[in-house]
Amino acid sequence: MLVKLLKKNYPAIIRNFLRKCYLKRYVTKLKNKSPCIISSNCNGACILHDLGLRFNSPFVNLWLGPKDFIKMLKSLRHYMACELKFVEDERPYPVGMLDDIKIYFMHYKTREEVASQWRRRVSRMNYENLFVMFSDQNGCTDDDLKEFDNLPYEHKVVFVHKPCPDVKSAFVIKGFENEQSVGICSNFRRKFSLAKYYDDFDYVGWLNSKCD
Repeated sequence: MLVKLLKKNYPAIIRNFLRKCYLKRYVTKLKNKSPCIISSNCNGACILHDLGLRFNSPFVNLWLGPKDFIKMLKSLRHYMACELKFVEDERPYPVGMLDDIKIYFMHYKTREEVASQWRRRVSRMNYENLFVMFSDQNGCTDDDLKEFDNLPYEHKVVFVHKPCPDVKSAFVIKGFENEQSVGICSNFRRKFSLAKYYDDFDYVGWLNSKCD
């Protein structure tokens, strides 16, 4: 059974090993070892995982709609102090509410798991080392992008599928030009590639900017 399992997963095991080797150049350049990333989807957590960093924010394995994400960012301390409650939903994963903000925990199986991880990671948040990551997915409009761009966060970025000259925090992720939005940026670019879509963005330099 073990041999069959290893044979089945061998390509993934090899790629993950090579990916770690690929990332060494990123890790060695990283100065900011304890960033707090607030992300509208899994990109932030995936980048932290790639860099071998602890999750100092509860925004892991989840997603929020654009308008809810922006609304939350306008009063972040208020929402982080709210009790996370769960609501009934047809989705096959837990869905929670922070006051009037809905959060979709798509990579969790139970509410108990979500609640435990949420409380633990909220307690780690450092508002003095905050980074905000957004994307133009899930029906994001031009007005949403502009509203995000005007938020008073020094370190923020939004991944977009096409150039947005009027949005200073926009960063184009290549490969989605013919789509309505960026796709899953944590995916590998090609079948045998070691680079992920979000590797286009200098996230190490971004995180290190707090140390400059």
